[in-house]
Formats: sequence, structure tokens, C-alpha cells
Amino acid sequence: MRKRSRKSKAEDINQIAFRIVQDSTGEPDLSDPDLRRNLMRALGKLGGQKGGPARAAKLTKEQRRESASKAARTRWAKEKAQS
Repeated sequence: MRKRSRKSKAEDINQIAFRIVQDSTGEPDLSDPDLRRNLMRALGKLGGQKGGPARAAKLTKEQRRESASKAARTRWAKEKAQS
């Protein structure tokens, strides 16, 4: 038996308008997961570069010391757990 051919759905007028606006403004198509991942990675890297030094500048010497010792304890605990 022959399969029925399906007619493709025509785009809605709103979808057409949205696509035209995106094309004219040069906004990237965020439906592509690789592009979205790369954009988010770049934004996260920017925030990390700014956030670390800003946080360190706000902390007192004692708070930085506590944070560093806590991080060291966590690292050593991971090494002991793996052994």
C-alpha cells in the first residue's frame, strides 16, 4: 500500500515575522545547541574572571584563610577517599 504524502505545514505569520526580525537584527539562531553552548561558555568565563578577584577583594584576611583551608581539607579528603 502506498504511503500518504504529507504536506508540510506552512509557517504561521508570527513565525515569519519573528524570522524576519532575527535576520534583520543579526541575532544568532539559539536553537543550535553547539552555538548556545559556546555562547554560555564565553559568558561564564567572563563572569569567572571578574568574580574571583572581586570576591577576594571583599574578603578579610581571616575569611580568605578559612576559605583556603576549607578547600585544602576538601582536596585532601578526595585524595584519601580515592586511595
